Formats: sequence, structure tokens, C-alpha cells
Amino acid sequence: MAPTACNCIHRSSSRPQLDVSKAEIRGNVEDKYPSILLPNQSDDISHLALDIGGSLIKLAYFSRHEDQSVRDKRKRSINEPMGISNGSRRSYPILGGRLHFVKFETSKINECLDFIYSKQLHCGGDGLESCYSSAVPDQNSIIKATGGGSYKYADLFKERLGVSIDKEDEIDCLVAGANFLLKAIHHEAFTHIEGQKEFVQIDTNDLFPYLLVNIGSGVSMIKVDGDGKFERVSGTNVGGGTYWGLGRLLTKCKSFDELLELSQKGDNRTTDMLVGDIYGGMDYSKIGLSASTIASSFGKTISEKKELEGYKPEDISLSLLRMVSYNIGQISYLTALQFGLKRIFFGGFFIRGHAYTMDTISFAVHFWSKGEAQAMFLRHEGFLGALGAFMSYEKHGLDDFMVHQGGISMAHPLGDLNEKASARSWNI
Repeated sequence: MAPTACNCIHRSSSRPQLDVSKAEIRGNVEDKYPSILLPNQSDDISHLALDIGGSLIKLAYFSRHEDQSVRDKRKRSINEPMGISNGSRRSYPILGGRLHFVKFETSKINECLDFIYSKQLHCGGDGLESCYSSAVPDQNSIIKATGGGSYKYADLFKERLGVSIDKEDEIDCLVAGANFLLKAIHHEAFTHIEGQKEFVQIDTNDLFPYLLVNIGSGVSMIKVDGDGKFERVSGTNVGGGTYWGLGRLLTKCKSFDELLELSQKGDNRTTDMLVGDIYGGMDYSKIGLSASTIASSFGKTISEKKELEGYKPEDISLSLLRMVSYNIGQISYLTALQFGLKRIFFGGFFIRGHAYTMDTISFAVHFWSKGEAQAMFLRHEGFLGALGAFMSYEKHGLDDFMVHQGGISMAHPLGDLNEKASARSWNI
């Protein structure tokens, strides 16, 4: 693909605002990674951001309402050029829009680049109407990104799309994304216990401090004290990469999702040593352990004269899932206990809205806290980093999106979410 003309980002004292008033999730409550409706969005904030991890690329981008035609957009762009008129900012009708979320495997990064190009997202739009010129992009055109891949694949983005990657700190973005969702989005956080999902009402005046547990290939545990105030206080190398890596070796599954789906058919009692196996089918009630409690993950395979081929892949997958999830839940609670934190939010693409994973983590937190703590999850769990990178356009004031079309320069100044949030009383 040839690079196309793109929005160049410059600094300006006048910026369009991201209006999150009455922002909400639309669609079925069980939908994975639903778009977020911004009904009062009037300014154009056409941009995207990425979180390029070792396993997955997460992408967040803004678009106008789907029923707004390309013709209407083009007409508005030509007849009512956005920008500064006579030294003052123009007034626009409320058009609304959505934040969208998409993921790709990092090993298939070209599919991600093709998606961005097909929607002209690197040009600040969600369709071909965003780019009119066939000129080479300005050398200062940028896309915000975080994660290790923002370094690894920077040259590829420049080569394929003609844009530079402006890199943002990974932990900064995770926290910014989580704070945005918890403050602004109703029905974002929920508990999941024994298959039952229940949404949590967040009191934003009592949100901080909390523990953010981000489960990717590894696990980071971050104590969040406020906007821009946080510390990585713990973590573990036993995370999503452990589950996927061991699962691929032991089951021959070709993808993480395949391995996760396989676990739903499994029976871990064939591989895990349970308390009941040790105590003749009885509970160890004195210390509160039921007969079904796992005493040793994969411990039963020690005494059985079977090779790997003698075990069902689905049983292995479930045992792995429980081993990783239980340990993450336990370490998370002990970390929260150490710092006196009452709220624990779990994010990251390891979870993927998988009911059994959430139930297992919830059980571990409940067990070790003796019922005093609850695990809470986020509907956009895997997109915290991408959302944080999206917000960083505003944080740094990189705010003028200049689209050159036949000599017409259309400025799209960008607003500061943090300034706006501090001035608004959040009611969720």
C-alpha cells in the first residue's frame, strides 16, 4: 500500500474537547468489547491509538455515528471547514460518535496495518472521506502507541502507512485507561461469582486508592492513588503467557482462544490432586478446605503410569487455567492486603470475558480474604493501554489535526480530558 495524506499533529492553544457526558455502553450486556457511545460529542477528535504487546495488538479509535453518511461528512468538511475563524472558535452541532475496540495477533501485524489503511484511520477518519490527497504524508504525522511493539514495529508503520509512532509509557497508559473507564462509563465494572455477573456502582469520590491487576503475558500489580499517581508494587511472571505457552506445548492448540475454548470441556480432576484424594474423599474441615479444593496442580499425574498422550487436552487446558488463575488471585489479594487496599480491579487480555477464569480468580480472592474482598473486572479489560494512549493526545496537547485538501486547511483542536474531568461532578 502507498502512504496517503494524513493528519499532521501540531501544538495549539485551542483544542477540541472529548465530551464524555452521558457516555455509555450500547448493546447486549454480554457483548465482548462493545463500543462506547459519546452522544454529546460535538468536536471532531478523529484519531486512533494502539497498544502493541508481545502477543496482541489492541486498537482504539473514534468514529462518527454509523448513520452519518460519507456525503454528509464530505459536504460538512468542504462547506464548513473546521478551525479558527476570525480568531475565535466555530460552533458546531452535536453529532455524537463512538469509541471502537479491535484486536489483532501481533504475529499478524500486517492484518492490523491493512485494517487501519482500509478505514484510513491513520488519516484521522473512519472512511475514505478522511483523505483526499494522494500526496506523501507530512513527516510529522503521528499515531500514539504503547507497549514494546511501539518500538519494535515503528519502522514498519513508517514504511507501510507513512506515519511515525509516538511512544507512551505502558504503565501510564494502563492507569489512565482504567481511570477513564471507572470514572466515566456506567456498567463497566462488575463482579463474576459462580457464573453470575453483577455490575458494580462506582462512587468516584471513593475510587482511590485501588489495586489494578493487569494480566497480559506476565502480570503487573499497580497501586493507583489518583490521576497520574500510581506505583507498580508487585507482579508475577506466571500469567497469560504461561498458560498459552504451556498449553501450546501440551495440547498442540494453535491459538489462545482455541486453548481457552478447550478448557470449557475439561475435567481437572483427572490431572489435579485434590484435598479429597489425600483424605479419602473427605473435606479437611478444620482449616476450611473442601474435598474439591486443589491440593496440587497436576499432582495426580505423578502417581499414574500414563504419558502425555493418555490425558485429554481439554483436561490439561482446564488444569493450567485454574493453576494460573488461582495463583494470580491469591497474589493479588495478598498485595492488596499489604497496602491496605479495599478494591481490586482485574484487566488484561488473559481474561477475555471468560466466565470460568473470572470465577476462579474471584474464588481465590474470596477464599484468601475470608470473604472480605471481591475481585472486580472490566468489560474493556484488554484495552486499558490503548485507551490510555488515546487519552495521551490530550495530555500532551498534541491537538491540531491538519487535513490539507485543495489548499483548504481544517484544524481540529483537541481538549484535555483531565481538565474537563476535574471540573465535572461525575455521577455514575
